[in-house]
Amino acid sequence: MKAVSPGASRAKSTSAFNPYFPFFVSIFCCLKPPVLRPHYPANNAKTVNTQEIAIIYIVYIRLRLAHRHLGWLRPTSPHNSLSWFQATVENPMETLANLESFVRSAELGGFSAAARRLSVTPAAVSRNVAMLEANLGVRLFQRSTRKLTLTEAGERFFAAIRDDLANLQSAIAAVATDRGEPSGVLKVSMSPAFGTGYVLPLLPDFLERYPLVKPEWMFENRQVDLISEGYDAAIGGGFELTPGVIARTLAPAHLVAVASPAYMKGHVPPFDPAGLSVLDGIVMRSSRTGRLRHWAMRNVAGDEMPAALPEKVVVNDPVAMCQLALLGLGVAMIATADALPFLQRGELVRLVPNWYADAGPISLYYANRTLLPAKTRAFIDFITDRFQKDRLAERFAGSLG
Repeated sequence: MKAVSPGASRAKSTSAFNPYFPFFVSIFCCLKPPVLRPHYPANNAKTVNTQEIAIIYIVYIRLRLAHRHLGWLRPTSPHNSLSWFQATVENPMETLANLESFVRSAELGGFSAAARRLSVTPAAVSRNVAMLEANLGVRLFQRSTRKLTLTEAGERFFAAIRDDLANLQSAIAAVATDRGEPSGVLKVSMSPAFGTGYVLPLLPDFLERYPLVKPEWMFENRQVDLISEGYDAAIGGGFELTPGVIARTLAPAHLVAVASPAYMKGHVPPFDPAGLSVLDGIVMRSSRTGRLRHWAMRNVAGDEMPAALPEKVVVNDPVAMCQLALLGLGVAMIATADALPFLQRGELVRLVPNWYADAGPISLYYANRTLLPAKTRAFIDFITDRFQKDRLAERFAGSLG
């Protein structure tokens, strides 16, 4: 039997490529995104895989670009006219990597920043973009030693491809969910106090259920940009909803007035929030606005009254406020979630029971995609379910006194 070299096999495969394949796909797509649903025959064998999805979606993208910008992306030779389709069919996941390298480089303004986002080397990103340009027959970036800028063709390509890339990744993630367990790096942001107190203890159970997920959890007192910073989710309160992000409420963010038993030995407990004005206040200055935070308190009857605490100590961190209250330096308005462990141990006492300030909900934030990655969906469902089972919404309600 005559041996066939890998190079000969590849040459045969390339020469056998059907030049009419793109037109068949265009008829199938009808210039609309294909609906990618796994097909289950009678024996429940799954026949759709990520390779097939990548081929269909990426070829669809190329056809839509040709339809939308006829001529500007037309290859320069008969050989190049099929090179992009051949590259897609022969190695769709490589084409996907090339597209993602291009999109991230355009978004972040350079190969190095894109490499950090994608956890690869800058050389790999540059190579992927160069391969994409070669297959398309179009220069997408103007390169210099100082900066990377999109060409006119690159700007149009970026505008057209950005959403399609997200749809493709979501479709592949959806099929991966049907084929196996959620996996990959799960990047989540949360505040240090709330995260370590209520979310971190859930991690062992989560990893036992989803062992292929690799948590990358950031504990920080700031609102992150889920899209531009590459986060899968964030947990917190008071976030401004940016385009493309939705929030799922987990529990109320109620604040209550607390002090140490030692501090209250020398003071008369106030009857209502107005009585707080004669006590020493531990107040917070917002790191974002630079202003002191003042709260109006309410009760179950709907009455409202300002909590006018004198400014004895000013800090910019809720954990520091809680520690100062434990040290007996005065009264602080603390989130119920942060104060609860100390109240249960008797290290802090609550003043003016049944009065609380409403700081809005504690929410789980994530990207508003039709199809979320399996790891993100698993995290959302897990956290939501555990908050309900542990009745944290009830425990954090300051109206319960």
